[in-house]
Amino acid sequence: MYLVYKPDGQDEPTRWRYNPKKLMSVEREDLERRTERNFSQFTQDVLQGSSICRRALLFTFLRRDHPKTRFEDVDFAWDELTLEYSRQEWEEIRKNMIESQHGDELAASLTKIDAAMASAFDDTEMSGKAELPIAD
Repeated sequence: MYLVYKPDGQDEPTRWRYNPKKLMSVEREDLERRTERNFSQFTQDVLQGSSICRRALLFTFLRRDHPKTRFEDVDFAWDELTLEYSRQEWEEIRKNMIESQHGDELAASLTKIDAAMASAFDDTEMSGKAELPIAD
């Protein structure tokens, strides 16, 4: 999964690979303090659209590139920050759908997934290794 940041006026989005299991302990602890959630809950809330969790995650990635970034300076319009699955992750989701759904429900799901796959970022480094972005 990718955290994609495209503020107004920026031609190309900034894209960071988001794999919660690869965040360093200092980053995880900082995310827990800022969001008042344990890390497992944080990862679920990021996916469910928690604004504070997404802001804290954006701060974490911005700070990697710009160490003097302050949390108070991180502000974004909702449509400037998105989470996007890679093509490989969509393939894994598609495979799971085929195993768990049937009939019209499956057909509708596959139509949506195939449309998303057509424009998804192709992460060749993650081929065959796609996992859902949550921490257990």
